[in-house]
Amino acid sequence: MSAPTILVTDDDEAIREVVQMTLEIIAGWSVLTAASGAEAVEVARAHQPDAVLMDMMMPGMNGLEATAALAADESTRHIPVVLLTAKAQVDDAPGVRGVIAKPFAARELPAQVAELLGWPAP
Repeated sequence: MSAPTILVTDDDEAIREVVQMTLEIIAGWSVLTAASGAEAVEVARAHQPDAVLMDMMMPGMNGLEATAALAADESTRHIPVVLLTAKAQVDDAPGVRGVIAKPFAARELPAQVAELLGWPAP
């Protein structure tokens, strides 16, 4: 089985880079990135990642709106989403498998994502 591909979406470039390096180095996963909710929807449609790690608070289309767009699209509704957020509470949303709170421990992130998605631990 090949390494899963995960789409990391965050409007903060530094967070995208840290998450990408962590997931690639520790977990060995392939990582795609997007800087906005709208870009995440486009990338997910084009590349069909195995999962999306989605920031909640972004300008324009926020994480919940992007998640709803993914869930409403027949070509992407099967892709699970893990929210990455500084918000204390997140209501249930279609397609959301879980929530990881910011700030997060980079070394623990791959294991947290894998657990939420039911993937083998990295």
